[in-house]
Amino acid sequence: MKFTSDRIGNYIAQSASTIFLLENQIGEIQRACTLIVKTIKSGHTVLTCGNGGSAAEAMHMAEEFTGKYRHPRRALPAVCLAADATAMSCIANDWDFSQVFSRQVEALARKGDVLVMFTTSGNSENCIKAAKAMRKAGGKVIGLLGKDGGKCKPLCDLALVVEADATNHIQEAHQVILHLILEAIEAEFA
Repeated sequence: MKFTSDRIGNYIAQSASTIFLLENQIGEIQRACTLIVKTIKSGHTVLTCGNGGSAAEAMHMAEEFTGKYRHPRRALPAVCLAADATAMSCIANDWDFSQVFSRQVEALARKGDVLVMFTTSGNSENCIKAAKAMRKAGGKVIGLLGKDGGKCKPLCDLALVVEADATNHIQEAHQVILHLILEAIEAEFA
């Protein structure tokens, strides 16, 4: 099948309709923003995780906290658990890949911290274990999930579920939520 202008238009329409569904979750998105702002203001840390493209979104969030989104401000405490290849390969080798995030949560998380996990299926075993480890540490869990939220949904204090089947469109909607969180951070800390 050729990559035609109709195909491009259909892709844009599908992406836009998935993103448009976020309007049904404005309250939940606002609660996630408030929780993250309160976490930072109380001197705690935001941890992020995800696999593949979701790992890239988790890295994007953490780097925008420690760097800046649009305007200069103080650096904010955030760590992406998918960013350290040596930790991930060590844990995967010595235990297994399902523990690459939970071991880091066990080592780094403190009561009052927040874990933001990105998983388009909601069923990534390493995210499930990370959420359980965060709860055990006394932290909160925010899930940016897809499909029906999967097994991660009940483990979240706040679940933002993009109810779509296409991974790419779920990730595009997650990117919008991520930028809204950054808008909230900037409004509070810039």
